[in-house]
Amino acid sequence: SCGGDGTLNEVVNGAALQSHAAVGCFPCGSGNDFVKYYGGKQHFSDIGAVLAGQAQAIDVIRVNDKLLFDGTDTHALNDAQIRENRLHFGLVFQNFNLFPQYTVLENVCLAPLLHARERADYKANAKQIHAEIETKAHKLIDNVGLSAKCDAYPCELSGGQQQRVAIARALALDPEILFFDEPTSALDPELTGEILRVIKDLAQRDMTMVIVTHEMQFAQEVSDQVIFMDDGVIVEQGTPDEVFVHTKNERTKAFLSRFNNQ
Repeated sequence: SCGGDGTLNEVVNGAALQSHAAVGCFPCGSGNDFVKYYGGKQHFSDIGAVLAGQAQAIDVIRVNDKLLFDGTDTHALNDAQIRENRLHFGLVFQNFNLFPQYTVLENVCLAPLLHARERADYKANAKQIHAEIETKAHKLIDNVGLSAKCDAYPCELSGGQQQRVAIARALALDPEILFFDEPTSALDPELTGEILRVIKDLAQRDMTMVIVTHEMQFAQEVSDQVIFMDDGVIVEQGTPDEVFVHTKNERTKAFLSRFNNQ
């Protein structure tokens, strides 16, 4: 949970993490996952060693002191409340998940247009609203270096280009936290660099991010702080140098040795 003073007090299966990153709770996926936190100038990473197929329970999600999810509350939210809560988050999928029938520009504009239709002034100002959404979409696409591809379809793009479009699409609704699910796993090594550059640029823009990846070098390069988690419990944390190079915990050493020997 993130308090009003920006202090993160995250509890995952009884393990507490405190930092000055403006980040809420997260689920740690199955397998050995890195989860990175980027909040303001401090960038946090979590390395989670989790049994395959074993999900980690989320108790509370709180963003900027607003409670979005309480696992102990049996009261069901209505559709409008669910949609409102989801607007705090953006998601970049592992396999891009762009809509193949839409161009790059249409993919980025789609969610804002659908959301705009719920505005009370939509019918009266539809033309202006559409123009504003399209202008913003062009800017987001330009920020990820694809301004020349606005009219292209996903099938005409490389994997790295598709993932950059997915990032622009996720940013279109101005999320407070951007989640990445294995953003480079479907890419070859050369294309991974494209995504790394975009993520570094987002960090410099003070975008709060949570990223899951199995790539050790990627995690080491982009994080300011790293947290190693084993079965939902924080085992070790520190700077990338402290965790990757001067590792103290034997469990962390065992986990990293598998990748250092590759």
